[in-house]
Amino acid sequence: MTLFCAIDLHSNNSVAVVLDENDSVLYQERLPNDLPTIERALQPFQNDLYGVAVESTFNWYWLVDGLQAAGHHVMLVNTHA
Repeated sequence: MTLFCAIDLHSNNSVAVVLDENDSVLYQERLPNDLPTIERALQPFQNDLYGVAVESTFNWYWLVDGLQAAGHHVMLVNTHA
């Protein structure tokens, strides 16, 4: 089963959602902006994740770099497009 993740990155927290191919929500949580916490939240889904879309207007480098280092395919969403 292919899963998709979206993370809405805010200044002090992130909202992460994991969806399946039928748009069913498998996971949704507001998380602190802490890379190990976010990685732990995504770990149960990692083998099935197609990718992680990160939406942020600023301060996204640490999250994108960290998730890429953990082996995730990360796509940065352009909030102005």
